Amino acid sequence: MWDPISTFIASWKIPVGQWGKMVIEFITTYFDWLFTGLKVSLNWLVEGTTWTLLQCPPVLLAIALAAGAYLLQRRKWLTLAVLLGLLFIINQGLWKETVQTLVLVLYAAALSMALGVPLGIWAAHKPRVWQTMQPIMDLMQTMPTFVYLIPILILFGLGAAPALIVTIIFAMPAPVRMTYLGLTSVPKSILEAGESFGATKRQLLWKVELPAALPTIMAGLTQCIMLSLSMVVIATLIGAPSLGNPVNRALNNRNIPLGIEAGLAIVALAIILDRVLAVRVGAKK
Repeated sequence: MWDPISTFIASWKIPVGQWGKMVIEFITTYFDWLFTGLKVSLNWLVEGTTWTLLQCPPVLLAIALAAGAYLLQRRKWLTLAVLLGLLFIINQGLWKETVQTLVLVLYAAALSMALGVPLGIWAAHKPRVWQTMQPIMDLMQTMPTFVYLIPILILFGLGAAPALIVTIIFAMPAPVRMTYLGLTSVPKSILEAGESFGATKRQLLWKVELPAALPTIMAGLTQCIMLSLSMVVIATLIGAPSLGNPVNRALNNRNIPLGIEAGLAIVALAIILDRVLAVRVGAKK
């Protein structure tokens, strides 16, 4: 059915796609040196760490990771579960991909927290900053991931560096939001008590607000790690070395056994990270 109104509106299409293309072309023309340097640095960091870990025999590294979980949590059953999960991954022949995934997730989560927590603190103390950041973070998390894989691919090419960048973009809103929530939820009576003792704004932040908001901030870390893991798997489309590679191979070749094995390895890694981190912040699961 012909609709003249819709046809008229569509005939005056706003060229947002062309505007975006122009921005990307401008950036690649004048700032290629910056993105090349960043790509080389991030690739060296991720690939160097992965190579170092892979030099250790898989079973010994699995035992070391389980021991680290015990030192953090002091729970024997959790430590045993971590070890069994890692041994299962070794048994399935997916150890290299798991180490690659783990390195990417941990670096992405660390960088997301390093950027997100200060932004959350800034937003919690500046309402206008929070109002400005909200739509930006909504865009970062709601835009389909395949859409912003395209400009990242153009700017950084294939490899671990673009995967790390796109994962940070996707995961960073979580620590920002949780830090903001934690700081704005601190009871005013606690802040007033600190002010009555003559505490400066910096002292209030470090000795009152952040300790009170720490459980919420750490919950943001757990969310950040889970979001990073989900994005790292998708980022195999732009060359990310991770467990997403066997998933893609299984999908392309209709290889059901490989798909199940890779899927279970991802689930095992996700459960390990979630349980260890959740217990660390005091969540009893």
